[in-house]
Amino acid sequence: MTSTPPPPPLSEPDPSTFTCPGSLVGPCSGCQRRTHKYGNGGLPLCQWCMRPARESWGSTVRFTSTRP
Repeated sequence: MTSTPPPPPLSEPDPSTFTCPGSLVGPCSGCQRRTHKYGNGGLPLCQWCMRPARESWGSTVRFTSTRP
């Protein structure tokens, strides 16, 4: 079993912020770290907060678009 490294300090942004426009960067809803907030592929959670959330969801949860 491999352990995951600890997340960097909250002052460091999520790597997703490097590939999105500044208007789509906002605070993570879990830890308040700067992350790709919304838009194409954006999530309100940084990658470190998303990992435990995904594990608790299980394998049956799927994304459903709410756009018509």
